[in-house]
Parts: sequence; C-alpha cells; structure tokens
Amino acid sequence: MSSTKTKPRTIDEYLAGVNADQRAALEKLRKTIGTVAPKAEECISYGLAAFRLNGRPLVAFGAWASHCAFYPMSSATVKAFQDQLKGFKTSKGTIRFSTDKPCRRHW
Repeated sequence: MSSTKTKPRTIDEYLAGVNADQRAALEKLRKTIGTVAPKAEECISYGLAAFRLNGRPLVAFGAWASHCAFYPMSSATVKAFQDQLKGFKTSKGTIRFSTDKPCRRHW
C-alpha cells in the first residue's frame, strides 16, 4: 500500500504542511508580497505557494528540508538585486534563506 500526500490547492494548505519555523518565515513573506502587490492572486504553481498578476506568474516561495526559497520568476530580478542579496545563496531564479535569516528586503 502506498501513502500519497495530498497536493495543496491553496497557500494555506501548503503552509499547513511545513514546520512551524518555516511557516512563520513564509507567512511574513506572503504578507509582504500581498502588501507590495495587492492585486496579485494567490495560487499554487508547480507545487509551490505562488502569486500571479494579470494571469501571469509573479513570484513563488517554498519550504525545503534545510531552507526556504523565494522564486522571483525572473533570472533578471536575481541579477538586478545581486548586491542586496549578498549573504543569501542564489541561483539563476532562486533565493534561498534559512528561518534564522529570513528575507528582510522588499523586492
């Protein structure tokens, strides 16, 4: 018998499945996104908590075993803010952070 995890359909469902420290950090990020982009709609995209604006992907975020991640949905964004992101692990379209050093900047 295989046990399959139900895929989240909302950000609330997504956050219910992560540990308390990650949930707290991601809730702060969620609130910031909602403040900066009040017309953006919450959704689940590629299994991650996400926001879309005018039907297009805006940003996403998620929790992993050893970190959280923010996905600005554009490698140009990560490149444009590379100086402000010193101290965070980044890749082409990802900014990784731990719950003891959450993202504090508004992008």
